[in-house]
Amino acid sequence: MTRQTTVRIPEELADQAEAVARVRGTSVNALIVESLASEVERVRGDKDFTSRARKLLERDKELLDRLAAQ
Repeated sequence: MTRQTTVRIPEELADQAEAVARVRGTSVNALIVESLASEVERVRGDKDFTSRARKLLERDKELLDRLAAQ
């Protein structure tokens, strides 16, 4: 399953992405998907990122619990 979304990127970056995709023989969409997947994998291994994510999620859960108790 895929999800469609709109991404606004600076014109210069868009031109560079198109050039990279053309040289690789792929689409800009495939380049963006590959880049996002790579970044997600990178942050999964980043202990500081996962620690901050846990803290944010715990805070969100506490907030939701308080809202539900009212």
